[in-house]
Amino acid sequence: MKRYYYANSIKNFLRDSNEEIVGELSINNTFNSDKNQLDAWIKEIDILKDALTKFDGNILFEFSIPRMGRRIDVVLLIKNVIFVVEFKVGGKEFLMNAIDQVFDYALDLKNFHETSHVHLIAPVLVATEARDMFSNIASTPHNDNLLFPIKTNARSLNDVIDSVLLFADGGNIDSESWMKGRYSPTPTIIEAATILYNNHSVENITRRDADAINLKQTSTAISEIIEKAKVENNKVLCFVTGVPGAGKTLVGLDIATKHLDSKNSTSSVFLSGNGPLVAILREALTRDKVKRQKEIGSKVKKGDVLREVKMFIQNVHHFRDECLIDDKRPPFDHVAIFDEAQRAWNHAQTAKFMLRKKSIPNFSYSEPEFLISCLDRHKDWAVIVCLVGGGQEINTGEAGIGEWIESLNRSFPKWQIYLSSKLNDSEYAAGNALELIRKRKDAFIIDELHLAVSMRSFRAEHLSTLIKHILDINVEKAQESFKLIEHKYPIILTRDVTKAKKWLKERARGSERYGIIVSSQAQRLKPHAIDVKSPMDPIHWFLNDKDDVRSSYYLEDVATEFHVQGLELDWACVTWDADFRYSNKGWGTYSFVGNKWQNIHKEETKQYLKNAYRVLLTRARQGLIIVIPNGDAEDPTRRSEYYDCTFEYLKKIGFEILI
Repeated sequence: MKRYYYANSIKNFLRDSNEEIVGELSINNTFNSDKNQLDAWIKEIDILKDALTKFDGNILFEFSIPRMGRRIDVVLLIKNVIFVVEFKVGGKEFLMNAIDQVFDYALDLKNFHETSHVHLIAPVLVATEARDMFSNIASTPHNDNLLFPIKTNARSLNDVIDSVLLFADGGNIDSESWMKGRYSPTPTIIEAATILYNNHSVENITRRDADAINLKQTSTAISEIIEKAKVENNKVLCFVTGVPGAGKTLVGLDIATKHLDSKNSTSSVFLSGNGPLVAILREALTRDKVKRQKEIGSKVKKGDVLREVKMFIQNVHHFRDECLIDDKRPPFDHVAIFDEAQRAWNHAQTAKFMLRKKSIPNFSYSEPEFLISCLDRHKDWAVIVCLVGGGQEINTGEAGIGEWIESLNRSFPKWQIYLSSKLNDSEYAAGNALELIRKRKDAFIIDELHLAVSMRSFRAEHLSTLIKHILDINVEKAQESFKLIEHKYPIILTRDVTKAKKWLKERARGSERYGIIVSSQAQRLKPHAIDVKSPMDPIHWFLNDKDDVRSSYYLEDVATEFHVQGLELDWACVTWDADFRYSNKGWGTYSFVGNKWQNIHKEETKQYLKNAYRVLLTRARQGLIIVIPNGDAEDPTRRSEYYDCTFEYLKKIGFEILI
């Protein structure tokens, strides 16, 4: 499948008539080309024919960027430069969102398009009716052959191309090889959900290298399990495991979107107990669909779109409540994908909630057992897909994966079980329940149900391993892991929040998202203008633009492990408080109560706090800065010794120090 609507040598482009070019663009356009689009193409063609008369090279119109679900207006391959050209036909100003847009396109090629990695990339924003202006042509601070966006009008495009070519060095681009270059994106979960919801498949928006190939294999294996259950009228519980950031949620969304067809009785629902994740994904899908409809001249009400999205992505607790209304009627969906299944509530937590919030005394189910019972109401078939992360339980009352297995063994012996081969690893806390499963004839172990490679950071697949060694206080292995990523994934250590904020702003390009994240127990960061108890809306924090004070970009509101679990930033600042301290005896865990820090003695709560920092330290895709405050001798709640040992410990790993 071609990534472009029209491609030709510049020489042949200049010879082709406008009608021939627009005709080819229209034929390859998967959507109807309305008059506005046709007029824009004609204007772009006229401008380019004037600007390119003295250049040799190649031109491509509407080059696909699958990760973003968008297309670059024009790509020019001239000598040793890739020009990424975005037109704003009729535009008189250079709006910030347009500048970020063309920068994002260029970044996408630089990061994910194999044959673009080594060449100079020049993003060019053409506001056709803007006044003449001098646009400084300079490289970014990253020194990776990517220029800052160049702003120009229609008249000056020729001069801009000339200036960049004088600035550039390196070998000329082989256009044929460039167009065949492998595109290997790693989208954020928000980007992935948006594109999957627009009928793309997981293999079109993810990496294609050997390490990541099992993402497609896992999705295929689950689809085959679902189809087999449907044909044979079986009920199945399927466990998918994976390292942090390996793409478990991505696989779940892929399966859910593939089985949205209610006409074939395979309707599916994506369930999560992660309230912020559900709210953010719903809002992102809704905003995107409203925007896309507007672009093609169709008006839709946001409320109508949101209602449709809510059927696809649901909070597991709301799904549960619907099943409580009628305890005999099966849910509409035959396939339920439960994200972060290890976080389902145990019996005590579920019964406590039911009594307090629902006035239901003596509730006899744990959350896993009740959810299985809901799907068990179907008379024909049903499938529950549990997406399981290791070492990520971060809240009181979370049952871990063992309760799912014990519920099956206790109450649903006729259900089949499909297991990842890694479910027996200690980090998944399946416990003795696995021994009982092995005795069952209807339990099947499938290697493809484990995702072994982190996909969150396209620069640092080894990040989760590094963080594991740090938290396990294995300095030697942490140092080895860091050496594998230090040249492509910066991890900086500092004691100054202000300098950390400056570092984030300098590193991020285009609309790359950055923000400050802290532990939910970090209550003594107020002197640094960080109030963990201050209300924040995760939808605004994750989705709103740079000009919105509620967004992460403003670096005023902070997110905790509960807000960012399952999501990611491009660049993150983790500000480390005295709740989790290193000492020669190991990690000390503390809770701030009243006016002082108190030791946490409960082993379960200690583990939750450790896992909170695991979540925080694995959120960034491109780079991380860690702030360990200096403390204050005059403040007994922020003594220097509460922070210094942690700083010195992390310093041993080899992180660069920002003074």
